[in-house]
Amino acid sequence: MQTFKKPLSYDEEAHYLSRVRKGDTEARNILVEYNLRLVAHIVKKYSMSCHDAEDLISIGTIGLIKAINTYDSSKGNRLVTYASRCIENELLMKLRQERKKSREVSLYEPIGTDKEGNEISLMDIIGSDDEGILSEMITKDRIKNVQELIPVTLDEREKAVITLRYGLTGEKELTQREVADMLGISRSYVSRIEKKALLKLRSALF
Repeated sequence: MQTFKKPLSYDEEAHYLSRVRKGDTEARNILVEYNLRLVAHIVKKYSMSCHDAEDLISIGTIGLIKAINTYDSSKGNRLVTYASRCIENELLMKLRQERKKSREVSLYEPIGTDKEGNEISLMDIIGSDDEGILSEMITKDRIKNVQELIPVTLDEREKAVITLRYGLTGEKELTQREVADMLGISRSYVSRIEKKALLKLRSALF
């Protein structure tokens, strides 16, 4: 099991950042080493992806290096705050690139489960029984319609649950448990919100 060093103190961090501004690569490497714990913490959010944790840490470390190289203390944020965004952006960018290469959107592709644990697809959301008509629909257009309806159809909590559950902003889909943990509510409550929101969207589509 990999162990990570404890974060630097504020003064230590400022000292090494000052050296980095002068082109000191050793100082940069020290900052990377002492912030790997942050990378590992953020990578845990993506532990359900098909990537090995070590691969994700490597990708996240690239984001950390970029953060250290571009950090500007005059903006008022601590390095850890700025680095967190850079690390997550690097991970999301990589996952989105690979998703575009490896996945085609399908009406029949599972995008989650209902409260009974059964898989549901975009076809279930659209709710049409005419397979001939469905086959003529351009799925991406349907997804766009759903995305446009979300702000005007759902309340803020429903919008958050649906966006997180189905990755509608391009990020990875989360399980009901992950959404529950992120929003600080129970999984069963997430399930109820999700079902209600899907019914609203289905009604709005037709």
